[in-house]
Amino acid sequence: MINVFRFLMICTISVAFASIAWAQTYQQVDYPGAVLTELVGGPNPQGTSVGTWQDSTGVFHGFTVTAKGVFATFDPPGSTFTSPSFISPQEVIVGEYLDSTFVSHGFILDGGQYTFVNAPGAAGTTLSGINPSGEISGFTCSDPACGQTGLANASHSFVESKTGVFTIFDPPGATSSSASTVNPSGAVVGAYTDTVGELLHGYLLKNGTYTTIDFPAALYGTFAGGGNPENDIVGLYNYTASCTADCNHAFLLHNGVFTSFDYPGAIFTEATGINPGGVIVGVFEDSSSNVHGFIRTP
Repeated sequence: MINVFRFLMICTISVAFASIAWAQTYQQVDYPGAVLTELVGGPNPQGTSVGTWQDSTGVFHGFTVTAKGVFATFDPPGSTFTSPSFISPQEVIVGEYLDSTFVSHGFILDGGQYTFVNAPGAAGTTLSGINPSGEISGFTCSDPACGQTGLANASHSFVESKTGVFTIFDPPGATSSSASTVNPSGAVVGAYTDTVGELLHGYLLKNGTYTTIDFPAALYGTFAGGGNPENDIVGLYNYTASCTADCNHAFLLHNGVFTSFDYPGAIFTEATGINPGGVIVGVFEDSSSNVHGFIRTP
């Protein structure tokens, strides 16, 4: 799942609410031999998605999976933890990794070659998306490991231009924020915690204007984790502060209408990415507390 949600945990747009339509089809995705599998980005137009899998020793690795179900694993050199976030139509992958000293760095994997990204002045850096113009979304971290080792962390959203210029920002009233993706028009989708009760909200930054995204009845928080060029947004919402099971659900925001959905039989569902055709990827936890990736096809 998008990393910031692991340590973060008014609606200003007019919305309606729709219940799930069961015409969709779901496909479970598990990396072969993995203890845990998460799909975090994609699928791109070629049908390739990216995610993270955990091996039996507890180490997390990145992977790709094609539309035909072909898996390939990868790790940046020296990585002790790899978490890709997005794959572009050009097959460029971005994400984060921890080095041997547990410092988080952003990475770009393009044509088998790695480029590493560190935001100026940040203790740690995570990359979350890239658009066709070469703009990259991500967030800075006050904790060098970006919260992956369980330490407290404050983050701030950023967009890096193709020429390497960083613009670091937070929605108004935010104590911490993370950019989840940047679409071809430069609009940014992300999440932030507010100053009143540290509640989690989604946000959309478009043409210099912020819009808060709160799923109806999401009493404990909304996390906007992905978007597409058609301005569809997906994520996760939580309706209770004392969640034990079955209170975290995925959502789709399409044409101003929220739809809640869950992987069939899941006790936890998070949508992490959506492509231009409306195909959604994400993460779910089954009744035995096993974590899997999923693909939802409209």
